[in-house]
Amino acid sequence: MEEVDQIKTRVVGIDIREGRTTYAVVNIRGEILALDYFQTSDFPNVAAYVTELCDRVLAMIEENGGYESIRSVGISAPSANYLTGCIENAANLQWKGVVPLAAMLQDRLGLAVALANDAHITALGEKAFGSAHGMKDFVVVSISHGGLGSCIFTNGLPHLGVNGFAGEVGHTCVEVGGRLCGCGRRGCLETYVSDRGLIKTAEELLEESNEPSLLSQLEEISVRTIIDSCDKGDKVAIRTFQKVGMMLGVGLANYASVLNPEAIILTGDMMQAGKWLLKPMRQAFDEHVFHNIRGNVRLLVSILKEGERDVLGASALAWDVKEYSLYK
Repeated sequence: MEEVDQIKTRVVGIDIREGRTTYAVVNIRGEILALDYFQTSDFPNVAAYVTELCDRVLAMIEENGGYESIRSVGISAPSANYLTGCIENAANLQWKGVVPLAAMLQDRLGLAVALANDAHITALGEKAFGSAHGMKDFVVVSISHGGLGSCIFTNGLPHLGVNGFAGEVGHTCVEVGGRLCGCGRRGCLETYVSDRGLIKTAEELLEESNEPSLLSQLEEISVRTIIDSCDKGDKVAIRTFQKVGMMLGVGLANYASVLNPEAIILTGDMMQAGKWLLKPMRQAFDEHVFHNIRGNVRLLVSILKEGERDVLGASALAWDVKEYSLYK
């Protein structure tokens, strides 16, 4: 009997964020076999970063089934372009310009590498393992680590646009001449509804009000401390989420009115705010969405764990790339 080719049953998923890079070996059933991380911000030089990442990934591979068991690698990163394999002018990363990250890793690892932006990866994770499972037309909106990203799925496939940048709702203008955004323009939605935007709104309300607030007693204001202050009945903290929730609801209503999706799935650090954010967001959404769509778009919060969603999404991307190995 002739030998048959063996199927490789594992991939590597990598999630690159402004502060931390998480990497994992994931099997064909979506089980995370090994996971670790290091600080992205420790490597302002991208070449040194790639060396560190590849050394760590190869060590993990050797400890978990060996090189021969790995089919491919998927990477999530801000401002990554799936069509080019490059990180392109990322506003929230320290590497500027165009970084051909997929090619750099493929050369070092000798494996097929696919790269996509963090919102695209989050949507893949939600479709394969989370709240979008079984859906064909949906939007995933991720609000965390300083930004707001989104990915549109239509008829079961991601809509990337001609140049790969569809879905940048975070960089739609909601206030002419408003807050300065990391992209260089003013008034972008993410400057108001990201974690940084929330903190900025809290600081502005504290400056405008003479009302006593727990927030004014804190050395540092964060998403968590604003939530905690809301739970204690702090009126300034509650108004902070009301303003941010209203702005987010209007932005999502505009999005839904254009796309008419089955659902909008919300992910990211901001979702830990629960009712303080979601109630005013829902109210503003219902007030501003096109009337024929109102009541027909589900607003959902992701059921996946924050620390695992994007490495799982990156692993789903890895399965879609054509298999390649330098050492076949």
